[in-house]
Amino acid sequence: MECPCCGLPMIKSNIMNNINDFNVVIIGAGPAGCQCARTLAKLGYKILLFEQHKTFEKNNFSSAATPKETLDKFDLPETVVGSYWQKISIITTNINQTWASPKTLGAVLNFAKLREFLVAEVESYNGKVCMGCRYTRHFQEDGKTIVEVRSSDGKKIAVSTEVLVDATGYARAVIYDKKSRQPQFLTAVGIEYLIEVELREYDKYANDLKFFLGHKWMPKGYSWIFPMEAEKQRLKIGVARFNLEHKQIVETKPMRWYLKLLIQDYMKLEKYKLIDIHGSTVKYSVGLKDIYYQDNVIAIGDAVSTINILGGEGIRHGMENAEIAIKYIQKYLKKRLSSFRPYQKEMQRRYAIKWNISEQMLRRRYMQDSDESIDKGVKYLKSLTIEDMMNILFEYNFQKLYKGLGKYLQHKVKLVRQKINNLFS
Repeated sequence: MECPCCGLPMIKSNIMNNINDFNVVIIGAGPAGCQCARTLAKLGYKILLFEQHKTFEKNNFSSAATPKETLDKFDLPETVVGSYWQKISIITTNINQTWASPKTLGAVLNFAKLREFLVAEVESYNGKVCMGCRYTRHFQEDGKTIVEVRSSDGKKIAVSTEVLVDATGYARAVIYDKKSRQPQFLTAVGIEYLIEVELREYDKYANDLKFFLGHKWMPKGYSWIFPMEAEKQRLKIGVARFNLEHKQIVETKPMRWYLKLLIQDYMKLEKYKLIDIHGSTVKYSVGLKDIYYQDNVIAIGDAVSTINILGGEGIRHGMENAEIAIKYIQKYLKKRLSSFRPYQKEMQRRYAIKWNISEQMLRRRYMQDSDESIDKGVKYLKSLTIEDMMNILFEYNFQKLYKGLGKYLQHKVKLVRQKINNLFS
């Protein structure tokens, strides 16, 4: 009996005779897993990609904003773009500030269509994709690494592989067995609505990434409104909250209460159609203490905290991480590498400093600051250009913040001098 999805034989016992052999088996068809499978298949390796959901509509959880360069870097077509944007706005309890550009700065991706495209690419390069199959275990037998999954109807599939890739996201289902001691995680939960509105309402939010900070909009976190699918007049409205204690805030409302607050109090929508509700959890390893590899098992994407926890951006970084991992997977397959330790070192060199600074800023902004401090922080940014803001938000060049602080202080000194002059005159 064969799996109707990928044609792999189903097994009725633990006998592993005549099972299919692969160079690389990847568990999880998120951005990192798909990109890993796509590139390796294109290079001619025998690839198998497993995904636990039957369709990508089941886990369409990402807000998916990214700089325009992402499309070119990973050769992504316009069919995966929900909308483009050229403005960034930050709204606090008392302040509304916008930075705009005459040119397109980035895109909001259709997360489901992105993964569908990547999977189609994998198959076009003769890689195999098996949807609706959940990883159960892997083990060694007769010198081979055997990987077992179960299909949605409970049937067992077993294959062998030279390299096994954990791309299961925050679940980290492969790299950590039940007995493994996991590191300390910083966790956050997000919920997002996809709504359809009238054209005049959509136009208010077209081309603009709106971020909401402050105790009014989302205590211990942030909220957002992103444009999505202009032809259908759809918007993404989301909230995210970190599971930490705040030094000033004791009680908070349920997360959906803040979603309704955005819709009713900020947007003042009288009529809209709710298309979808989705959400997800983020588990970020504090200090990047994840396990990156064990023997011939290597972890990528959110399984090794390849997400900037300050703003929650992960798609671009997951795909970049996959490309880094591929270099070492190729060397391993060619017997030029006996351990994936160099992969771990490169990952930590690339991300550790910026990610650690982002974590420190998160803890201060979302877990300590008063509303007044948050307002003051946005005032610091007012004098920055849109290029400066792009550098801060997407390149994590936090030195640009000092530029805003300097101009803010200069402005304050100027006001004080004017007051003194007025007093003496």
